[in-house]
Amino acid sequence: EKGGSTREAKRICQGCEVKDMCLEYALANDERFGIWGGLSERERRRLKRGII
Repeated sequence: EKGGSTREAKRICQGCEVKDMCLEYALANDERFGIWGGLSERERRRLKRGII
């Protein structure tokens, strides 16, 4: 659902065994939409810039 809460998706990510690989993929491929590795697009941008 576009624009919906990300809370549920992030909750699911917490127990995922491939969470780290998922995040690495998103960062390497500049994924701009959705929750990847438990982080939103904004959080991934901050992580890449070293803010997180």
